[in-house]
Order: sequence, then structure tokens, then C-alpha cells
Amino acid sequence: MKDKSGFKKAWPIILLTIVVVISVSGLRYIDSITRSKIEAQQEQKIESMLSGMFPKMTQYDYDAEDDIYTIKTDGKKIGYAFIATGQGYGGDIDILVGLEDETTIKSISIISQKETPGLGTRITESPFIDNFNGLKINDAQLSRDDGKVDAITGSTISSRAVVDAVRTTALEKVKLLNSQKEGS
Repeated sequence: MKDKSGFKKAWPIILLTIVVVISVSGLRYIDSITRSKIEAQQEQKIESMLSGMFPKMTQYDYDAEDDIYTIKTDGKKIGYAFIATGQGYGGDIDILVGLEDETTIKSISIISQKETPGLGTRITESPFIDNFNGLKINDAQLSRDDGKVDAITGSTISSRAVVDAVRTTALEKVKLLNSQKEGS
């Protein structure tokens, strides 16, 4: 009799364990199927954005170690690009930053953001994005901080997140590019 009552008490735990193992296995299987498709779509999105930033681009090389895209036209370097991430009001803001050279930003493009609709989402719009076109990296600060980028009214946190991420990451990537040149 004791064996049956012990089994009755353990049965819910055994059943729950089986359900969890099957669920986790199913999720891992689905992830393995969809992961490559999602990565391919993200790569296409980045490539499309790079083409928009660098219309003369014929190819690009990606350095996974340093996370830098080297943009080329007929084998000649015409710029660099990288992804910068800032912490906005609603979460991470991922930004594709294009550099003309080691001192000048060509342009930026917002890849993803979770900012407040109508306010923070204005960081994706032309008036704000255009502030960065041809801007020297050292000038990539808000105008109230002696920079040349105007913040979006009512959205200072989002504006500052983009500006700080672009400037800080650009300086880090330029340092990496310069160290690569010295090493060559």
C-alpha cells in the first residue's frame, strides 16, 4: 500500500518533468530551424541600409572580430560602417553608423528602437537623422553640450542615447581601425 501512495504523490512531478522536457526540446528544434532565416533577414536589412548609405558600394567586407564593415567600390575603400547601441527611454536603440573616413560620419540609420510613439520614435525621422550627415565625430554631441546635434523636443533621453552611442562607438571603432593600420 505504501508503494502506491508514494507513486501517487510522485506522479504529478514525473508528468510535469515529461511535459517540460518535451516543451524545451520542441522550442530548441524550432529555434534551430528559424535562427538561420532570421539571421539572413537581418543581414539583408543591413546590406540594404549599407547600400542606402553608400550608393556607390559594390561590395563590403565584415570583420566579425571588430564588428566593422569595410565598404568598397571596385575594390577601393570608400568608408566604414558599424552598429552602435544606445540605451533609450524604452530600451535599446540599435544604430547603423556609416563613416566617410576616420573623422567624419557619413550618415546614420536606426535599425531598431522601442521608444515612445510620437516622441522618441522621431529619432528615426529625417530632421534628426540628417543632423549626422557629414558631421565630424567630435561634434556628435547635443547642442546644449557644445555639439552640433539638435535634440528632439520632449525626447531628450532618446536623442542623447543616439548621440552618445554614435559618438562613443565611432571613437572606439576609429581607434581599432587606426591600430589595424599600424599593425599592417
